[in-house]
Amino acid sequence: MTQLTLPSHLQQHAAFKRVFQPGKLTFGLIAPFKGYPEGPIPDMDDHRELAQMADKGGISALWLRDVPFYDPNFGDAGQVYDPMVDLGYLAGVTNNIALGTAGIVSPLRNPVLTAKQAASVDRLSGGRLLLGMSSGDRPVEYPAFGYEFNNRADRFREAWDVVRLLTENSFPKGSTEYYGNFNGGIDLVPKPAVPRLPMITIGRARQDMSWIANHSDAWIWHGVDPKRSGNIVKEIAELGDGQTWHPFGYANFLELSENPNEPLRLFNNIFMRAGRNTLMEFWKQQEGVGVSHITLNLKPSQRPPKEVLQELIEDVLPSFSAASETEATAS
Repeated sequence: MTQLTLPSHLQQHAAFKRVFQPGKLTFGLIAPFKGYPEGPIPDMDDHRELAQMADKGGISALWLRDVPFYDPNFGDAGQVYDPMVDLGYLAGVTNNIALGTAGIVSPLRNPVLTAKQAASVDRLSGGRLLLGMSSGDRPVEYPAFGYEFNNRADRFREAWDVVRLLTENSFPKGSTEYYGNFNGGIDLVPKPAVPRLPMITIGRARQDMSWIANHSDAWIWHGVDPKRSGNIVKEIAELGDGQTWHPFGYANFLELSENPNEPLRLFNNIFMRAGRNTLMEFWKQQEGVGVSHITLNLKPSQRPPKEVLQELIEDVLPSFSAASETEATAS
């Protein structure tokens, strides 16, 4: 089988390569980077401190979700702050860690403004943005925006193309079905710090696997049966162009036990509880089948957030060579 490689625009992209390294597993954190099991809305007073701790400790990426409304039926308000505003803040208080969206609900946002915001964050962060985009999973939000829920798959693809068009071309020309038209007389500024912004599909976004394998720079899913991880990695490779590597990762809720040897328990392939030693064994197996990145949502954790992060940073990450290289580069 032909050795797959990163496309040229990503081969020198420090933030992307911090998160996605062939044959190696890295770890990210989903905001607010701590547990809040007692309710849907977290206390954000330690947001800066936890982000800086992750940055200095070798975590590869901070991921922010796009949750415009608090829906009591869903029971989770994410990091509360708007992701693009928060990313601008995090860009100013961190130095090396990749900053990602997981993901911008593109059918609810005008892609022109998404492109402007993404390019701005990328510039302000020194080229550290990974733009993850999704189609959204909360139907109740769509009427509030005046958008249809049922055509979100088509609008996701078109929004994706608009972001590409505006961030990669000067005075672009193009027409769209759901958004605006561009006649070449105006230009979007700033452009990203890199020639081509890394764009990642978050979830399935109601797209088939072939689209993901040929359009997305990487794919982060959730609810993945770990026994299928290797097959997913192979399927992406087989559906691609035969030359380009498209990394695969997924998200999990994690409750890190105080007992380092507590057996791993996985619920619905989304929520896991385990001690660090059994987690490391599990994650080594996932690394072995080609999973590139696991991003952790610590919401169910009962333990103090700095204690959990310290254990992950000091006792787990050193067992993974990608994390060790990241920390060395950062220092």
